[in-house]
Amino acid sequence: MSRSRKVAFLAVAMTLVAAASAAALGGERYGLGQQASPALIAGWDIDARPDGQGLPPGQGTAADGEAVFVERCATCHGEFGEAVGRYPVLIGGSDSLASSNPVKTVGSYWPYASTLWDYIHRAMPFGDAQSLSVDETYAVTAYVLYLNDLVAEDFVLNRESLPKVDMPNRNGFIAEDPRPDTPVGTPCMADCKGETKIMFKSKPLDVTPEGESN
Repeated sequence: MSRSRKVAFLAVAMTLVAAASAAALGGERYGLGQQASPALIAGWDIDARPDGQGLPPGQGTAADGEAVFVERCATCHGEFGEAVGRYPVLIGGSDSLASSNPVKTVGSYWPYASTLWDYIHRAMPFGDAQSLSVDETYAVTAYVLYLNDLVAEDFVLNRESLPKVDMPNRNGFIAEDPRPDTPVGTPCMADCKGETKIMFKSKPLDVTPEGESN
């Protein structure tokens, strides 16, 4: 869905909510819902996509982001992304995804740098989401990428350069389900269940708690 169509969809959806509220109350209006203004839509329309669509004007570098990260993010993630306690680690894990103990970090797992910006802007810092300015978000994103050796300390991150950052696991996700065991055709809508055969009961398997009659 293009951005213009998405904005139109949001406007229609929010207007319909208001109209449905009035209709459910017999046409009377009780102040429920409101007309979708451009400012109201802008508050919802904040996503940044893998190709960078939706990123706003602004910029930042890792050098700019270090102080912001230490002040706003290090309490949970550590000053260098090493994590504090059980909070998520942001660095390391290179070449670990295929192992029996994968370490999923920004550097090892995250597929797109632009969606990293989106997540930080939308949900961080924890407990104070969306409090970072656009430039602060670019700077913090740059610092996290810098900690993972993906950009230089003075690399200027903006809406043109950010989507071009090549993330190590960019091609590590399956776009389509390759399994051959899912038939294509008209789904069954009646009398679809096949024969059910009971192979074991709980008592022979010795998993029924003592004292149970069945």
